[in-house]
Amino acid sequence: MVMSTVMNQRVKVEKTLTINKPVDELYRFWRNFDNLPRFIKHLKEVRVYDEKRSHWISKGFLNESVEWDVVITEDRENELIAWTSVEGAAIETSGRVHFKPAPGNRGTEVKTVQEFTPPGGAIGAALTKPLADIAKLFGEDPELQIKEDLRGFKMLMEAGEIATTEGQPRG
Repeated sequence: MVMSTVMNQRVKVEKTLTINKPVDELYRFWRNFDNLPRFIKHLKEVRVYDEKRSHWISKGFLNESVEWDVVITEDRENELIAWTSVEGAAIETSGRVHFKPAPGNRGTEVKTVQEFTPPGGAIGAALTKPLADIAKLFGEDPELQIKEDLRGFKMLMEAGEIATTEGQPRG
């Protein structure tokens, strides 16, 4: 699901995926924000300051880095992690990830909800365009990006690595 608010181009993306691992294992891995760049493709690095605050560095527009601080707003062990960027951050973003045992003892349902307002400045003027055009500015469709990141998390947790075709010949 993608939602865009016309006034400030706020984007909301929700995705759910079942992962064949126990809730506590998935929660612990995600809760260690140092792990996020391992499966979130646009993140270069996360520096954890303490239990609540961290600094995120992302690949931005035209390969420039974008950096912002994040604070955890809610943390319920083995159930929910929620975060938001601090006031005045380069990117206005918030997210939450829910962990719930899947029916029939089939692992864990992981639901991620992420909202953001693409950065302003020179790019901001162009953000009056439709969501598809915004995605092109940042090189990817936000919904597709979140889906791929969640699938990367699934591969990493179930197989211990993320399968990729990068660097392989075509044909």
